[in-house]
Amino acid sequence: MASQFGLLLRQWRQRAGLSQEALAQRAAVGIRTVRGLETGERTDPRMGTVRSLADALELTGAERTELFSAAGRDEPVAVEPVRFDPLHEAVETLKVAIEARWRREEEQRQIHDPVPLPVRWDAAPATLMDSWLNIGGEAALDGRLDQVVDVYRGVGSRRLVVLGRAGAGKTVLTTRFVLDLLGARNPADPVPVIFSLGSWHPERLGLRDWLADQLTRDHPFLAAPGPSGGTLAAALVDSQRVLPVLDGFDEIAAGLHRSALNALNATTLPLLLTSRVDEYRDAVEGTDVLTSAAAVVLADLACEDLADYLPRTTRKTGPGGNVWKPVLDEVRNGGPLAQVLTTPLMVALARRIYSDTPDHDPAELLTFGTAEEVERHLLGSFVPAVYGAEAERVRPWLGHLARHLTRLGTHDVAWWRFGSSSTVTGLAVGVAVGFADLVLETVLVGELGARGLLFAVMIGLATGLLFGVAHRLVVRRTPLEPVRTRLRLRGRAGKRVWSRGLLGLAFGGAVGAAYGLVRTMAFWLVTPGAVLTAGVLVDIGAFGLVFGLGAGLVFAVVAAMEAPLDVRSAGSPDGLRKANRRAVFGLMALMVPVFALFLTAVTGIVARVVTALWVEVLWSPVPALALGLVGGIGGGLAYVLSLTAWGQWVVFARVWLPLTGKLPWDLPAFLDDAYRRGVLRRAGAVYQFRHARLQDHLARLR
Repeated sequence: MASQFGLLLRQWRQRAGLSQEALAQRAAVGIRTVRGLETGERTDPRMGTVRSLADALELTGAERTELFSAAGRDEPVAVEPVRFDPLHEAVETLKVAIEARWRREEEQRQIHDPVPLPVRWDAAPATLMDSWLNIGGEAALDGRLDQVVDVYRGVGSRRLVVLGRAGAGKTVLTTRFVLDLLGARNPADPVPVIFSLGSWHPERLGLRDWLADQLTRDHPFLAAPGPSGGTLAAALVDSQRVLPVLDGFDEIAAGLHRSALNALNATTLPLLLTSRVDEYRDAVEGTDVLTSAAAVVLADLACEDLADYLPRTTRKTGPGGNVWKPVLDEVRNGGPLAQVLTTPLMVALARRIYSDTPDHDPAELLTFGTAEEVERHLLGSFVPAVYGAEAERVRPWLGHLARHLTRLGTHDVAWWRFGSSSTVTGLAVGVAVGFADLVLETVLVGELGARGLLFAVMIGLATGLLFGVAHRLVVRRTPLEPVRTRLRLRGRAGKRVWSRGLLGLAFGGAVGAAYGLVRTMAFWLVTPGAVLTAGVLVDIGAFGLVFGLGAGLVFAVVAAMEAPLDVRSAGSPDGLRKANRRAVFGLMALMVPVFALFLTAVTGIVARVVTALWVEVLWSPVPALALGLVGGIGGGLAYVLSLTAWGQWVVFARVWLPLTGKLPWDLPAFLDDAYRRGVLRRAGAVYQFRHARLQDHLARLR
């Protein structure tokens, strides 16, 4: 008796118009197998046989499932092979890093201690936003802090401008926006990344390129090659897997706001942009509104908001209960305090000074007659409240830091931009090279004489002067930044290799010529009766040629071989600096042996040529190798100190500025301590003052 499987098989075979032989041939099974299954002689077909028969009969859907069920089998679900998507992996890694970073920042700034301040907003005037037709349909724009993602998603174009006066809570809002959007866990959402716009020069670099550069700086793993050329960072920006949260449109350099708005309008990227009201209004009046963007304006804090927040920040008691009661009563009556305590910045400063600090009574705020006096008091009392007895010692350092950033026109405390003086750089190079030469000559020659001491001083002076000039020429065109490139020999990277090679040829030749001259002069000055001969010209020419060719080769190789940053340790200012230090040491390990071997080989060739054409020159490999080591180490030190970001950090942040009393000796510890105290905040690979108002206040201190 045929089984259910056999009956189904016969039914669908006949429907397909196939004989048993034809079905067996199409399914690549034996005719006896088909016959046995249809008659019931075989009742337990193998999975492969059932699949072959179903494929031969072209069964799909319910019929295919029914055949497998009749055979007592469940067809395995076909699983597509997993394909590695580098962009997906980059997005997931970036999400984790972004969420961890800004959650720490919220905790550091006490945003939720005890509760967030109630940041609210309303729709901006129609003159500051595009038409609803371009935005994608009208939407409700009023809201509060915990609704920021919903309001943004209600904007059809996904382009939103957040306006507010200084300290109104724009940074708090962007942080909450990033964390809430990441917390939504919607795989389709791009990764929100906060970019501080103060460092963008729209006339030098396009928005997409600048975004990719900032991503690479703060997240070095995104410098890896992308799937279609370029970097992962550029691929994420171009594919809109990154949502730019552009913080501080007003912080772009003066005169560039209109250019910046034009550049933003040239893109269709979804974004969230923050700005002070006046700067944005001026840019709009000079150009146009941000295309397809809705806009909101942050509202002032109300007295009820303060009454719900300030008493909860302390258990101190005063007249009538909580110590903040007299202040709140004054705010209700209007006056200076009612004008000042309307922004999260000023409320946060007041809380830090009076709630978090023993023996500070907020009733002191009642003694000031104007709003300006209250603001100056809060800004001026913040550092003493945070540092206590140490305030007088650290205030000059913070003041220098703030003035330095103001001169640079930025809010980013970048460790690689603490100074750029060719004079100081040349002095540092001269001292380092002279000392290194003195030590190496002593070790290799075995004794220290007057000639060796004089030679070290003279070669240090010559090298310092020449590399000071080289530093000026390089930095004038392109500021030094942390090393993070791969081996690249085409395009802009190829031009950089050639330019560095030519620079090495010119200045290496000058150093070599100076070496030959100093070598002869040192001998002449310490040797009574010595006479300068034409051999001096031979020394100058020979060493100039050899050092020039060697330095040109090394400079070009180093420019092409700058090491990538270590992904695991470059997610913070300290991590980026340490990773760059490792890269620089790697470059030194490359430079010294290459230069030493090159110098040894080429001096031998030059000695033979000069001997054959003019005068006999004594040459042996050991002294030549020693000369190569001295030149390689001295040249490597000169290169690192004058032409690398980490070298400039050492010269200025670790030596010159502490030596002149402008910054402390242990600058990394000082910056980290200021961050933990809430004076600074972290923004990727840089620090910033917790607010531009605080930086401006400290910059005016003397």
